[in-house]
Amino acid sequence: MSDLSALFAPRGIAVIGASADPAKMGSVMARSLATFDGPVVGINERLDAPRDGLFPSVAAAVEAGHGPIDLAVLCIPAPLCAPALDRAAQAGVRTALVCAGGFAEVDEAGAAHQAALAEVAARHGVRLLGPNTSGFLAPHRRIHGTFVPGAAAVPAGGVGVVAASGGVNHVLAFRLADAGYGVSVAVGLGNAVDVSTADVIDHLVADPDTTTIALHIESVADGQRLLESVRRAAAVKPVVALVVGKADVGDFAKSHTGALATAWRTTRSVLAQAGAVIVDDEQELVTAAGQLSLSRLAPSASPGVALVTAQAGPGLLVMDTLRSSGVAMPLLAPQTQAAVGDLLPPMTYQANPVDTGRPGETFGQIVSTVADDPTIDLVAVYALSEPDAVDLGVALRGALAADRTIAVGTGGVEAETVPERNKLIADGIATHEGPTALAVAVTAMVRDARQRHRAASSPRDAALPPAASALLEGKRAWDEDQAKELLGLLGISTPRRRAYALLDEARTALDDLDGPLAVKILDAAVLHKTDIGGVHLGVTTQAELDKALEALGEAGAERVLAEEMAPSGIDLIVGARRDPVFGPVVLLGLGGTVAEALADVAIAAPPLRTADGAALVDELAGAAVLHGWRGGPAADLDQLTGVLASLGQLLIDHPHLDEVEINPLRITREGLVALDAVITVRSSDGHADQ
Repeated sequence: MSDLSALFAPRGIAVIGASADPAKMGSVMARSLATFDGPVVGINERLDAPRDGLFPSVAAAVEAGHGPIDLAVLCIPAPLCAPALDRAAQAGVRTALVCAGGFAEVDEAGAAHQAALAEVAARHGVRLLGPNTSGFLAPHRRIHGTFVPGAAAVPAGGVGVVAASGGVNHVLAFRLADAGYGVSVAVGLGNAVDVSTADVIDHLVADPDTTTIALHIESVADGQRLLESVRRAAAVKPVVALVVGKADVGDFAKSHTGALATAWRTTRSVLAQAGAVIVDDEQELVTAAGQLSLSRLAPSASPGVALVTAQAGPGLLVMDTLRSSGVAMPLLAPQTQAAVGDLLPPMTYQANPVDTGRPGETFGQIVSTVADDPTIDLVAVYALSEPDAVDLGVALRGALAADRTIAVGTGGVEAETVPERNKLIADGIATHEGPTALAVAVTAMVRDARQRHRAASSPRDAALPPAASALLEGKRAWDEDQAKELLGLLGISTPRRRAYALLDEARTALDDLDGPLAVKILDAAVLHKTDIGGVHLGVTTQAELDKALEALGEAGAERVLAEEMAPSGIDLIVGARRDPVFGPVVLLGLGGTVAEALADVAIAAPPLRTADGAALVDELAGAAVLHGWRGGPAADLDQLTGVLASLGQLLIDHPHLDEVEINPLRITREGLVALDAVITVRSSDGHADQ
């Protein structure tokens, strides 16, 4: 049993701060909890009216036969909460909901009240939700632990909501109700002094009433714990996540990798890697969670989707969105097209999507035929409500079978569509309003299947060779030549090069190496050499070499690195950094200044699996470039995965490293070549050394 069972399924509830004044929060909360089947008592030390359910203490209520009381709901000012919880815990209370504000979100005095509250909860082993939250709903148990009006109207359903904000929690609960799904549990965490997102996820995994989990995340305190919980949950139930904070760049390291791996981007990426379906707004969260609460595809690298539409225009909107999201819509098998052709007039398109025209009596049979195609895992159906043409509900129920997965979009007069939608949802067919919502639902299904396939792939071997570990031991400063020596030990190719201790020694570079050459300043303290004129490319003559060396001298260079120019290709940025929340992460993106301008990057947490490299490439808007765009060189995905896995393993095995970056890593027809490399280490205070 989850240690949160006493919170979400208590045997008895005490409202501390109950009042005879109906306008007070305690009175509002008591009325909201009146639907609970167990005992609900009011606690106010200045009131003693047992006939009215009011007692001066929890202990008095228990002595009067109203126990056991597992949950205390505190509706009192912040300074009073810690002592009140102390008394309640001594009377046997095991969990608490603290609604009041005025804690750490306000000022130092509030932070002190919060610390005192946390200390009491920890000392007694009480699980504490809040403070500063509007509460939670558990409709299956008729518990409405909230002072928000209308919460009792939210029906019981399969979606478990975990929101950082109590207000957002209610927005999602009300929208899920409006969409016809309802909630199993809906929780607003508030300041989350004790009960966290991960705690509630762990509870919902074991909750038989919860079929999918919807997350609203504002910040993360314990990244590793959250990822572990999401990973466990996604293996058995769909997880959908909305992460806020897109505009927060953060104060990360000075390298390109640090600037690109923002808190928002990192959180979204590693949650997706753990198995969560990532959405962009609260309506997408409701749509995706509703769909996944009723059906889930088997794990697959690329599930096949077919569209059956009774209206061509809305169908085009759905198809355009799906294909833009990378959803596979294969042509139907010849035998399927022939069978569909026998059911439709010849003027409609029937290969995928299937345009039925105005639906008729064969509509359900068409959906069944398409669903049985060997390349199709999911059928998206769009049709306006036209009762005179076809009973859509009857047609789709007839098409539903154990081995068929259907998602429906519809439109029409609300008085007609809502009752039919609710009937379809009751029959296990997720139904959405309009073509955009249908496309969002289908995309969520596909992403869930892909991410489970990714998570099931085998771990990528990234064991570091002993020579690499020996080179790393105790080293605090890395110039480019030394960094490339390490890359070479990891099996990552670099151009042929030579380091010169003095500028004058570098004048023989064209004799030592084959031109054209790249001639660079060699200084561990200079991370971005181009910014100070420290890189000269395409050097082929002695005059060009002398000129480059003169310029490097003026830029302050004492040592020089010369290396042979690599063949042309596609430049990437790859790196590993130590995220303050999630620990080591790796990053892949388009290289050079393009990476910073477009922020087209993908992130994952090591250790990596074999499918992670391909998944990261597919996340990039410029993925087509890596697959050999217009005859260009294509990335070897296995080799690229190996590079990323090795960089991540460096940070796992060597805690003193802060960042490792290759920018650019060039895709050539001969393979990947690292053209520049930067390594930074952590100082004794935990920050990166230059």
